[in-house]
Amino acid sequence: MRQFSIPTQPSRSILKIDTFLGVDYTNSPSNVDRRRTPNGENMIRDVPGKVRKCMGYQTLHQFDARVNGVHFLADGTEYLVHAGTKLYLVPETGEPELLRSDLADARSRAWQFGERLYLIDGKKMLAFDGESVSDASDGAYTPLFTIARAPNGGGTQYEELNLLQPAFTERFLGTAADTQYHLSFGDLDDTPVTAQVLNASGVWTALAENTDFTVDRTAGIVTFSTAPGASPVEGEDNVSITACRTVDGYAGRVDRCTAGAVYGVNGAADRLFLAGDPELPNTDRYSGRNDPTYWPDTAYAALGTQASAIVGYSIVGGYLAAHKDGMEDGRNIILREGVLTDGRPAFPVVNTLQGEGAAAPHSFAYLCNEPLFLTKLGVYAVTPQDVTGERYAQSRSFFINEKLTREPDLADAAAAVYRDMYWLCVGGAAYILDGLQYAAVKDAPYSSRQYECFYRTNLPARVIFVRAGALWFGATDGRLCRFYTDADSTASYQDDGEPVRAVWETPDLAGSLFYKKKTFRHLAVRLASAVATSVRVSAQRRGIWTALKEDGTSALHFDWAHWDWSRFSWSNDETPHTLSVKIRVKKVDKARFRLENDALNEPFGLEELALEYVESGNYKN
Repeated sequence: MRQFSIPTQPSRSILKIDTFLGVDYTNSPSNVDRRRTPNGENMIRDVPGKVRKCMGYQTLHQFDARVNGVHFLADGTEYLVHAGTKLYLVPETGEPELLRSDLADARSRAWQFGERLYLIDGKKMLAFDGESVSDASDGAYTPLFTIARAPNGGGTQYEELNLLQPAFTERFLGTAADTQYHLSFGDLDDTPVTAQVLNASGVWTALAENTDFTVDRTAGIVTFSTAPGASPVEGEDNVSITACRTVDGYAGRVDRCTAGAVYGVNGAADRLFLAGDPELPNTDRYSGRNDPTYWPDTAYAALGTQASAIVGYSIVGGYLAAHKDGMEDGRNIILREGVLTDGRPAFPVVNTLQGEGAAAPHSFAYLCNEPLFLTKLGVYAVTPQDVTGERYAQSRSFFINEKLTREPDLADAAAAVYRDMYWLCVGGAAYILDGLQYAAVKDAPYSSRQYECFYRTNLPARVIFVRAGALWFGATDGRLCRFYTDADSTASYQDDGEPVRAVWETPDLAGSLFYKKKTFRHLAVRLASAVATSVRVSAQRRGIWTALKEDGTSALHFDWAHWDWSRFSWSNDETPHTLSVKIRVKKVDKARFRLENDALNEPFGLEELALEYVESGNYKN
């Protein structure tokens, strides 16, 4: 008797993704790890392994020119905005106040020393005291150039001349008969010369030019009407003369600088180093201790060849690393340490490191204490080598390099670190490196790790910074914007009223055997719960995208604070919700799936994704 048997069903396979890491723009979509996406926009790490939509921003002020810098004192409530050639003082509430309109239309930087903020823009160094802005040269430090000087010359040099302003002081040991006192320099300025004489009571008494003395400015000789006499205190100077002598170009060596860092002896943060003078591109200078108004004329160093400019600085351990622009035959990082030599500060070179040249002066920032900077090959870090203890530069942005390095204006990139993430803004977008997630990559064998990365669109940032616990940016169109910080608020998910389009695509999914036919039959996604959220699911088969499902109710939960009848739900379950979709993507060798949300004021978070498919027979195109 014949027997009839029911044909066996093809076995169903399951593909599960329970960890979402970041974007991978470097590998081909068929070679991307399924935990990453070859096309992810405006998604960012929520907790390690889970992603959500990026929060948006709001415009706080609109200026009439591009924003070149935003600067503030550490404990101040007001802040400065440099827009175009103008500098504004902006209160926490109210309208900006114009302070100056003669700045350079170029990016500016600032550092705080004491209660003052010092700004550079490549044109003029400025100082801000919390209320007003002045030239840093106004009231700048007057050095004591020589001491123990005889009326006819000699003495001991005590301090160097100040590049920023022309005044200098010399102290003399007076005699009973001499009335002429010779300064170290002639060709003095017309600025009135001042003099003081120590009287018998040990008090300095001021004398007036053309009343108590005259000045031969060409020869640099001060002639007193009455001899000041010998010092009332044996061995102590009793005549002090202050004069001005402008040296053409001295102040410009400071004013023209555009890059800088704070560093000092034994790594102390007490001196300002400046570089970026286009006339002396490989030279940097350092200020007096805790005084950026004093720039000794001998406090400088020429690093490497003049054909290679200093772009920026990093602090690496106790060393100051000067990054050059790639024209030093691979030796583009120069390390110095701060020491005292004969009681004076010195910053000798201790090593020259192999590494890529820096490409963007405003890309330097510290992610998890690791100094990062942008090169033409991607984001790099200066790190200690594991075996020898020597230092060298390593790549950190493998997953975005293919897209990042194609940006045409890398030199304009600006960076900031916010909540363990390095935001690099260039080309109207942000490339984000996640300091909490990283991986070893076999395709980058000379780097110990690569950070997971994300990509944020619609971000025309010219400057980016962190203030009061929030991420801010100044835009190329003059807007000053602040990102939202409340991830639970629906109002946080919009860019100045425009929706944020969040996209996460899977790589090409080819099953266990790429040459077999696949039919995908079921998709399940676990979404983060919210008072308002939705998802649109699409599939790509044979290069064509087709919508599979759009859902705006499955992941909602009720919240009295966010009442919306159009999106009402009785559910009090705030845990992630699962959306299951029957699909039929038939007879393909591979497929790609897209999850997206482009609704205004809607959060969107991904927890897990699973697919069921059948694999049978050989694929025929």
